[in-house]
Amino acid sequence: MTSACMLIRTEKGKYQEVVDRLKQISSVKAAFPVLGRYDIAADLESTNSKELGKSILKINRLAGIIFTETMPEVET
Repeated sequence: MTSACMLIRTEKGKYQEVVDRLKQISSVKAAFPVLGRYDIAADLESTNSKELGKSILKINRLAGIIFTETMPEVET
């Protein structure tokens, strides 16, 4: 399994719509509103890095998202 944390900034007033859409994506294990520079934090998990990348690109295209920052898990 490959996992990542994604921080998301949304258009003003759109965070709940984005959270609802995120929860429909199978690789999103949790998505919730947060305070601070970003509006949403999401935990992602996929079987491999290629599938995780596809999910990240899909999320970046969702309406209401201004930008994201993704922090993939690093294997040591």
